[in-house]
Amino acid sequence: MEKQSNLLGLHQLLTLEVSNSNKLIDLLGFVAFTDNLLLENQLEKVGNTSFVFENGSFTIAYCLKESHICIHTWPEINTLTMDVYLCNYSQDNSSKVRSIAKDFIAYFEASIVKQIEVER
Repeated sequence: MEKQSNLLGLHQLLTLEVSNSNKLIDLLGFVAFTDNLLLENQLEKVGNTSFVFENGSFTIAYCLKESHICIHTWPEINTLTMDVYLCNYSQDNSSKVRSIAKDFIAYFEASIVKQIEVER
């Protein structure tokens, strides 16, 4: 196979600030939102694992056929970090990465503190 410059995909890393920390402690709401988002974007979930901390914050990682999505929340400082990576092996998923990141920003009603985009 001939190597394409964008074959490995797009990876977005974000640090977000939220004004209302309720969604930063709502793992079940986040899972429902994300599962729906994956269906809308025709992405295949291989599995997910999560951990809820004593203060209600959570860490969750979705393993996707196309790569992964990871979220870490810190309600005590109204912050979360997010990692969205989709490969472009069968199609260019770059626009999906950007769209999913925007949807998560809207879901958390967040503002961007830091955003890094890496073409793999």
